[in-house]
Formats: sequence, C-alpha cells, structure tokens
Amino acid sequence: MAVTRIDVEAFVSLSKIHPVIDVRSEGEYQHAHLPNAYSLPLFNNEERKVVGTAYKQQSREAAIKIGLDFFGKKMRAIVEEVEKLIDERRKMERKNTDGQSENFNFKTILIHCWRGGMRSGAVAWLLDMYGFKVFSLSGGYKAFRNWVLKQFEKEYKFYILGGYTGSGKTYVLHELKNRGEKIIDIEFLAGHKGSAFGNIAFKTQPSQEMFENKLAVELGGVDDRCLMTDDRKEDDRKEDNRVQITDDKESEAPQTTNHKFQTTSCHPSSVNCQLSTRIWLEDESQRIGLVNIPNALWKTMRRQPVYFLDIEFEERLQHIVTEYGRADREKLVNAILRIQKRLGGLETKTAINFLVENDITNCFRILLSYYDKQYLKALNNRETDAPLITKIECRKVDAKENAKTVIALSKQIINDRRD
Repeated sequence: MAVTRIDVEAFVSLSKIHPVIDVRSEGEYQHAHLPNAYSLPLFNNEERKVVGTAYKQQSREAAIKIGLDFFGKKMRAIVEEVEKLIDERRKMERKNTDGQSENFNFKTILIHCWRGGMRSGAVAWLLDMYGFKVFSLSGGYKAFRNWVLKQFEKEYKFYILGGYTGSGKTYVLHELKNRGEKIIDIEFLAGHKGSAFGNIAFKTQPSQEMFENKLAVELGGVDDRCLMTDDRKEDDRKEDNRVQITDDKESEAPQTTNHKFQTTSCHPSSVNCQLSTRIWLEDESQRIGLVNIPNALWKTMRRQPVYFLDIEFEERLQHIVTEYGRADREKLVNAILRIQKRLGGLETKTAINFLVENDITNCFRILLSYYDKQYLKALNNRETDAPLITKIECRKVDAKENAKTVIALSKQIINDRRD
C-alpha cells in the first residue's frame, strides 16, 4: 500500500473516524494540535533542536543523517506504540457498538508533522511498510492552521441563544441538540463559562491557538446549508424587516437603547418547519476567560438573531445558588475580587461578608444584579442593523421545557415570514 497525501478538508473529515498521529515534538504538540490527535514525536524537543542546529550551521545532508540516527533507534517502538493505540481504539469501538464493528478499518492511520515534510514522511513510510493504510496531510499542521483561520471568515447562519446569567442557557443549548438541532458549545471548547466565575467548573483552558483549532473543526463539520450565500443574506434581511413585532408590555421587558424585544405567542402543534440549516450558539462575550472568539466570527455572531430567555430574577437566583452554592469558598472570593473595580468597593465587601457568613443567596443576589447590568449593556452594543431580539417568556429554569418553547417559537417566526 502506498502512502496517500490528502488535503485538509479530507484529513479533518477522516480524523473523526480514524486516529491521528502528530509526529511533531512534545513542545509543538502541547502548544496546539488537531483535536483528538495522538502525540508520537519523531524527535523530542532536544533532538529537534539538535537537528535544526545542524541544518542551519552545517547542511541539509548532515541534519538528515543525525535525524536518521535518532529515527533508527525508535522504529520498532513507533510501530508498537501505534499498534497499542489501534488495539485500544478497537476495544473502545467494539464496546461502544456492542461488538458490531467488524467493518471498521482499524489499520487506517492519519499522520502529519509541521509542513508535511520529512518527519511525517519518514513515519508514514515506516507504518506503510509495516502494513497500515496511511494518509498523510499535505502541507502539514501549517496547512491545517491556514484552513482554521479561513473557517472564521465564512458567513454562517447562527441562532443566538441569549438570556441573563442564571437562565440555564448551556443546558437549553444541549437540549436543543438532543432534539436534533445543530449546536456549538463555545464555552465547552474554551474550558470556561465566560464570567469571573467561569473557570470554577473547569481545570485549565486551552491556548488561544488550540481553542481556535477546536472551534474551526466544529464549524468545518457543518452542512453547507448553514452558510450564508449572497441570496440568503438578502432574503434574511428582508425577512428580518418583516417581523418587527414590538412588545406591548415594554415596561416589563429589559429596556434597551438600540433594540426592542418582540414577543410572539407560539403554538407548537401548528409548526412543521425545520431549523436544521441554522447553528445554535450561546450568546457570549468575545473574551471567554483567557481566550477570545476570533474577530471575524465574533462580528458574524453579533449580526445574528437573538432568542432571549426571559426568566424572573428570583428563579435565576435559585438556579445559580444550586449550581455554585457548593463551590470552593476561596475560589468564589477570588472571583468576586476579580470584578471589584466594576462591582464597587461596598458591594464587593458586602458580597464577601455574606459569603463568609454562609449566606450564599444574598451574596449571589448582589452578583446576579451586577451581571444583569453587564449583559444588558452588551446587548445594547450589538450591530445597529442586527436582527430583532426575540424575547421568550419562560416560567422557570427548565432546559427541556424552554428548549421546546425556543424551537416552537423559532419555527413559528420562520413560518410567519413565509406567509
């Protein structure tokens, strides 16, 4: 079998069903890599430095000879490591499919290095000679990164799930997925929930580059129907102008400067439209902990329609108390201190005192009021020509019920546009 060189699109697609071997050094891999790639460095950090120095100070031929010395000692170990990886994958696949995985090709391997050159070429040759079916990434990780950045330039058709802190947006997002909708959980990819308290539920965040890689692969897997063509952009602009239904009870809705909420009654049983050509995202700040949503993608998100979960303050407060009430007190105090300049000295002191007294509810009451103001400010800063923000009145924080309402209302709005 010959080694097959394939482009990034094909490589990313195959990576979802076959193992990916990254033969770059540990340092390169740790900084960022393809999601789910397995690190099997041809040269470790020190060896890579030695080979690189020889290439620059002596010659290409001298560097290759030194590299062959390193490679020769590892050939058997590399083969055995890949066999071990394949065996583990086979066991996992058979467990997940109740043993019905006989048609799965466990001898297929994807491989790449930095530029698709000698490192991946050497390991690909070895594994091919041993009997694996090997696909090599043309252009290597460098080509993958170029592909990553291009994904953020595309015009996607997003539905933005909004709502004040404590509305349970992430739970609703995953319930939408359970009901067949396309979603991307940006907070999960970022390893952070966005607020000063967002890292409490996660251990560490990925690097900016790694976050972009994970996000791009998610975006790269969407149906082409989720992209905005010029015709669809114009159609959506026309449709958005047709549904400017303002809320008669403006005094009960959050007041905004640039936007009005629309409230539409929904009748789920009368709706037949499919929403599968849209991708649901949670409304986010551009900065999520230590990483940032790429500018081009962020601008696209800010131009998309928002479905705002409108839930009473006390309901959201109880949800937050339940979710964070047992969190480590030291972490909570540190999180409060991170926002003290914006929260204010008195409110910061009061919130921490409530926490020390184990009065979680009143502590979080202060924090939730602060985040409501911050969210409303961000909502007002959306693009001036962005589609209307649709308010969805929800009685409580209930992912299943609220997801059902969101889908029904979204479909009804689409049907109204078509009439």
